[in-house]
Amino acid sequence: MIKKINTLHDAISPEPRLYRVVADRIQSLISDEKILSGERLPSERDLATKLGVSRASLREAILALELGGVVEVRGGSGVYVSEKADVETDLPEVGPGPFEVLSARRLIESEIAAIAARVATDGAIDAILKAVLEMEKHHADYASNEHADREFHMSIARATGNSALVGTVEYLWSQRGRLWNRLKEHFQTEELRQLTLTDHRNILEAIAAHDPAEARRAMRAHLERVTRTFSRG
Repeated sequence: MIKKINTLHDAISPEPRLYRVVADRIQSLISDEKILSGERLPSERDLATKLGVSRASLREAILALELGGVVEVRGGSGVYVSEKADVETDLPEVGPGPFEVLSARRLIESEIAAIAARVATDGAIDAILKAVLEMEKHHADYASNEHADREFHMSIARATGNSALVGTVEYLWSQRGRLWNRLKEHFQTEELRQLTLTDHRNILEAIAAHDPAEARRAMRAHLERVTRTFSRG
């Protein structure tokens, strides 16, 4: 009986996240190819080809290795084995990868925006507008901008009048975590912040016009652009 229970537990245990698998393979590559502390790894393009993975999965893995102290990411220069690296170290648990979360958000929040466009009251639209104005006002302040960005997406969820959808969006935002913050730290620019403001204005206008198809398209386009930007750099 115990053996059967253990077998069942193994069957339903979640698979390791892809970026953890890729990170393990990078650690093996560092060891096998004897890449020393302070030396540069192959370019992201070459690593992705060598390992047979997407640039997005590779980038998540590199960020996890950076958080674990195995590598250093030097802007404009590349990825280097840390001076104090231990390639055998166990990486910290940092939750789902940012592109995994973005994929879920693209699927779910696009439909939420469409629902909001159908049923949003004037008060709900005013709340979304307020969040947009806050983002525009504080676009250069990371903490304030993040708060306003979250409030924008939460206000759209609240505009549906469905508390389950509000809880879903809140959960997805709570999953962004340390990998997401490190990703933005490396690749966010003033140009990208301005593009986000433009995207948010387009979403707001579609919801205010009660145009579900355009609201869905605008939200999906926004999250697809974010995904492309952070996966390609």
